Amino acid sequence: MSSPQPSDLPCAAGTPFVQVQDACKTYGTGEKAVQALSHVDLQVPRGRFVSVIGPSGCGKSTLLRTVAGLEQPDGGSVRICGRTAAEAGAAKMIGFVPQVPALLPWLDVLGNVRVLEKVNRGGGARRHGGAGQGLASDPVALLTRLGLGDVLHRRPGQLSGGMQQRTAIARAFALEPQVLLMDEPFSALDEFTRESAQLQLLDVWQELRTTVVFVTHSIAEAVLLSDSVVVMAARPGRIAGVVDVDLPRPRHHGLLDSADMHEHEHRIRQVLETAWNPVEDVA
Repeated sequence: MSSPQPSDLPCAAGTPFVQVQDACKTYGTGEKAVQALSHVDLQVPRGRFVSVIGPSGCGKSTLLRTVAGLEQPDGGSVRICGRTAAEAGAAKMIGFVPQVPALLPWLDVLGNVRVLEKVNRGGGARRHGGAGQGLASDPVALLTRLGLGDVLHRRPGQLSGGMQQRTAIARAFALEPQVLLMDEPFSALDEFTRESAQLQLLDVWQELRTTVVFVTHSIAEAVLLSDSVVVMAARPGRIAGVVDVDLPRPRHHGLLDSADMHEHEHRIRQVLETAWNPVEDVA
């Protein structure tokens, strides 16, 4: 009888689904050393949508890549449901959406989403008892929900930037990960396309409830999407505070002009302003 895969085993009661403890990361040495992460602690419960925001160079992407196992911390640890990032990655528990979609140009939209089925046969069935997660296990339905139902057979070169990024998001969800890490996926989109993509992402997430860690520069985007917003400060990269977002779900863009929305944005700006130290920056 084969031993269970790491993702087949349930998290112990009270165990954070994603847990970063005292993580440190420095690039370079001597006078050129840059401390990207300094004693970072982060806990993300299962099924939550958490955004990470902060100024450029504060370590947001480094933190995301460390959770993904793409970077190794100099100190501290990362656990996904009690497993190391390497164990979780090997068990296909982690999905990653980078800023650049990185689609295969010789495959159409549907082919790009289905390519993971070919390289990861049986992965979803192993992780979810053979049944899959409904929407995530149906690439056509998933792409349709993301507004791509009429371009299934177009290749990436025939798509707009927004369509390419939504294809990459569909591909990540199709892997049926237990944790989905997203590194500013909408940063290159115009405002109208970005707003549409945000709502389509929320629509899919609302059904699947995948645990998401989402990096963004936009305070409004972070509030609209998230259950909580992790605010980072730079030099060295550290967590300055966490702002819980108690806006009702499902969310919609009508919230953007609401007093509650502005109050959450104000609280995030306060944390950023408190963490910013111009004296250290000049030095």
